Amino acid sequence: MDVTNSPPALFPLVALVGPTAVGKTALSLRLAEEIHAEIINVDSLQVFRGLDIGTAKPGYEERQRIPHHLIDVVDIDEPFDASDFVRKAMGVIRSITSRGKVSLLVGGTGLYLRSLLEGLAPCPGCDPAIRGVLSEIHRQQGKGALHRLLSSIDPEAAARLHPNDTFRVMRALEVYYQTGEPMSIWQKRHRIKERQRLHCIKIGLTRPRRELYERIDARIEAMLDAGFLREVEDLLDRGYSPRLKPLQSLGYRHMILFLKKEISFSKAMAQMKRDTRHYAKRQMTWFRADPEIRWFYPETLMRAADIWKKIMDWS
Repeated sequence: MDVTNSPPALFPLVALVGPTAVGKTALSLRLAEEIHAEIINVDSLQVFRGLDIGTAKPGYEERQRIPHHLIDVVDIDEPFDASDFVRKAMGVIRSITSRGKVSLLVGGTGLYLRSLLEGLAPCPGCDPAIRGVLSEIHRQQGKGALHRLLSSIDPEAAARLHPNDTFRVMRALEVYYQTGEPMSIWQKRHRIKERQRLHCIKIGLTRPRRELYERIDARIEAMLDAGFLREVEDLLDRGYSPRLKPLQSLGYRHMILFLKKEISFSKAMAQMKRDTRHYAKRQMTWFRADPEIRWFYPETLMRAADIWKKIMDWS
């Protein structure tokens, strides 16, 4: 069967992934038009209302051009994790499929995509006693202490998590101390058991490191020009705590440190660019571990008259 000429309904799920600033948004719009798709956000921050400029959220015209889902679905003081994403995404996929359209999953949060396609690993729940001990270590020794501890017992999980991501670092430590097995082992075992629960064509976008880093720096400069600092000020003026997890994410925590006069603006910018580059590297490490992803240079596909045919020809 010639899949390049098959009806889009034969491919109910297509994923477009890659690191931040690689060019996913522009390509996703063209690809969605070509394969008759609606876009499902797979970015863990774009789900939050009010985090617009700092998350490079698609604008009004882009969302008018192609229907987007799972953007602006919760307030930043509401909990939202991978299980919430999977539950909501499954409902959206059913709705899109019922209309005869393709679901195009677009974003850089690898955990959300993997949880959707392969299910969530059945790890034990929170243990208040262990959580209390870890919280005390965090309080006394600082946020880097927990990440160093995780690196010693589960270096694979630690490599995927930023030291500032206290919630996920603590969760990985909880699993280890409850079961004696690293979180990464739980996840691998579950992936083998639940492999290909949902069929998905996976497309990855990549660029040379220097080019990607230049794009990251340019995006951050553009965010500031677009009013990113004012966005952060508005969120704090509305009474949101700077300790909320979404406000401790890339960019937001840096602007908050500047607004609290803890660092200079130039230092906030430098740290934001550095940390974003490190995040992009971790994203690529995560996605490169998936052998099902087919990798492309974005401009190669953007220049293609028939993007989908080129993807299928190279698969």
